[in-house]
Amino acid sequence: MSEEEPLFSNLDLFLFSLIVGLVIYWFMSRKKPEPIPEFKKLDTPERGAIQSKNIIVFYGSQTGTAEEFANRLSKDAQRYGMKGMAADPEEYDMGELSRLSEIKNSLAIFCMATYGEGDPTDNAQDFYDWLQENDDEDLSGLNYTVFALGNKTYEHYNAMGKYVDKRLEELGAKRIFDLGLGDDDGNLEEDFISWREQFWPAVCEHFGVEALGEESSIRQYELKVHTDINMNKVYTGEIGRLKSFEIQKPPFDSKNPFLAAVTVNRRLNKGGDRHLMHLELDITGSKIRYESGDHVAVFPTNEAALVNKLGQILGVDLDVVISLNNLDEESNKKHPFPCPTTYRMALTHYLDITHPPRTNVLYELAQYASDPKDQENMRKMASSSPEGKALYQSWVLDASRNILAILEDMPSLRPPIDHLCELLPRLQARYYSIASSSKVHPNSIHICAVVVEYETKTGRINKGVATNWLKNKLVTDNGHKSTVPMYIRKSQFRLPFKATNPVIMIGPGTGIAPFMGFIQERGWLKQQGKEVGETVMFFGCRHKNEDYIYQEELEEAESNGVLTQLNVAFSRDQEQKVYVQHLLKKNKEHIWNLIHSDNAHIYICGDARNMAKDVQAAFHDIAEELGGMTRTQATDYIKKLMTKGRYSQDVWS
Repeated sequence: MSEEEPLFSNLDLFLFSLIVGLVIYWFMSRKKPEPIPEFKKLDTPERGAIQSKNIIVFYGSQTGTAEEFANRLSKDAQRYGMKGMAADPEEYDMGELSRLSEIKNSLAIFCMATYGEGDPTDNAQDFYDWLQENDDEDLSGLNYTVFALGNKTYEHYNAMGKYVDKRLEELGAKRIFDLGLGDDDGNLEEDFISWREQFWPAVCEHFGVEALGEESSIRQYELKVHTDINMNKVYTGEIGRLKSFEIQKPPFDSKNPFLAAVTVNRRLNKGGDRHLMHLELDITGSKIRYESGDHVAVFPTNEAALVNKLGQILGVDLDVVISLNNLDEESNKKHPFPCPTTYRMALTHYLDITHPPRTNVLYELAQYASDPKDQENMRKMASSSPEGKALYQSWVLDASRNILAILEDMPSLRPPIDHLCELLPRLQARYYSIASSSKVHPNSIHICAVVVEYETKTGRINKGVATNWLKNKLVTDNGHKSTVPMYIRKSQFRLPFKATNPVIMIGPGTGIAPFMGFIQERGWLKQQGKEVGETVMFFGCRHKNEDYIYQEELEEAESNGVLTQLNVAFSRDQEQKVYVQHLLKKNKEHIWNLIHSDNAHIYICGDARNMAKDVQAAFHDIAEELGGMTRTQATDYIKKLMTKGRYSQDVWS
């Protein structure tokens, strides 16, 4: 039997493969048409329409201030005949940044805030990573400038802004104006105005353009009143998706917070005129995970009485359904807050009506004052003249006048409510150090806070938005569970990886919050039979019989050996004030031994302006005295501990 001849010979198969390969190669290697320069907007099918703008103001913002400054700069650009827009770097492919140089007279401005211990803000994290990882990126031809927002009381003052400024230059970009440094411990608004006043003339000179005459009020949004709308399409406080508070879907984050039920709300202090409180939020079924040291962010609402007063003074029906629509159709930001909504919802959930307004708000509103003297004063306060700055400082900032107080004290000023809503900044989430451990409380998040309430120089009572809102979150309110919109922000404030490492915790007042979580976790580890290092606590309050919060829990932790040492400073129980730093020095030998010989980790939580600095100075003194170092060596020694992650701070000012 002879074999059948195959249909294709080996040569045929080889030639066929070669032809197919050549065809594929031809298709793949064809020159692709050059796309027009543009930034790719992520998370939507469309591309961000930046190609028609020549001034892009990117912002890294945690509390909304940098975003506010970015909006003001993009608005300024219009006054100089340029096209500007504010942009969130999280929404754009920053790898396309170099292409901005292809647009005539283009400029990238970066308003960058620093968060925590020299970290980028959440929305600038990806941009920061991109800058760090792309050494071969060529940004030559890109014009840029940076305004940094920070606070001098923090160790890493304006670290993010300084890094972006330096790194862009290293990658070949051209700085066309000096880095601006804003200090929130001083007067951030004044720092920004002074920088901006010099910045724009430098830009005009660089590009050879002139200002378009008088500064005028430029509206960014137009009002649309909805007379016949399905109320199911109206936002009632949701941060992102419409009806997201009715139908909750994980994952939960800053744009999709979880409504956690309040299961505990109790007063912590036994006496005194302050109100310190402990709340517990139920996260059962949310799939939310947290670790000791993380922060919980909550979205508060403004007090109804303030909102009603604003409506009365402006003579408007707060329940009208409106939208504010961006006049720039190419902008990615269609509305200043979720729309359509009512004025009542906007003023309750979305707008900050309690902080003293910034100078740009006063400038824009001045036109609505019918008394020429009021107009003049408002414009003066928004100017950079020494007299104007002093007036703004004394009349607005020092007197803690919010927008309602300004309207009450200037009867001739009655702006249209839609313009006021356009100008007011967004109401921001508030962050609290979590006072529990997920090992012990996997379905519950604990908050420890002090209610803010004070009398202003004008005799008004100002109340902290979030703390008063939390205080009133009763476990059951008219038979309903009280809920808090929240999400978790991860932190670097972590217990040592090795449980055998000793920990030294310093947290006076509500600064004890994360350490309640740490103590719970160390106790849990001991119960698991793990070897746990020394756990030393330094706590401070005013009076033992008034505000020694968590006294029972701390003393129990000490009696069962979870806390190996509990040191409490009662600052006002004796003639001479005693603070946590004094107790540190009293225990200096033991503390030095833990740090220098036993690899202890140090944690500080609370006030940045005074306490954290005084505690750091105490550690410098101990290192100098017991380590036989000079002051410079002692300072460097503590800095090295910070670099190694053995000296961590969770502080606020």
